Amino acid sequence: MGRMDLEAIAARLRRHGVTPTSQRLKIASILFSCMEHLSADQIMLAVNRRKPAASKATVYNTLNLFVKKGLIREVIIDPSKVLYDPRTDRHHHFYDIATGKLSDIDFSELPIHSLPALPHGTILDGIDIVIRTRPATA
Repeated sequence: MGRMDLEAIAARLRRHGVTPTSQRLKIASILFSCMEHLSADQIMLAVNRRKPAASKATVYNTLNLFVKKGLIREVIIDPSKVLYDPRTDRHHHFYDIATGKLSDIDFSELPIHSLPALPHGTILDGIDIVIRTRPATA
């Protein structure tokens, strides 16, 4: 990753109120360079590919900070599988249960025209739709 790329990522972190430490820059560069849905374990492997640079706790804490600051989205497939999405605009997902691949669905392709009444005292924070697929069998 070139110097300009790191400077752009550092500026992006700062715009979201995140101090760009070397470990945060490395984690962010992995997320934003591939624009794929990655698990924390996949990110940790990529961060530590050359030499151990971040502990599991550091990776999880950084990902949680990025989610809190709106840099990435957390997509919970099931309680044991969480993927991190560098795309933060409104969109939904297909999840292939056979391969574990998560694919984006443009928000306009799945219009939501109405919602049930929200519980008293709450406001809508977001809508996350995950459509699970599997290979068709002959």
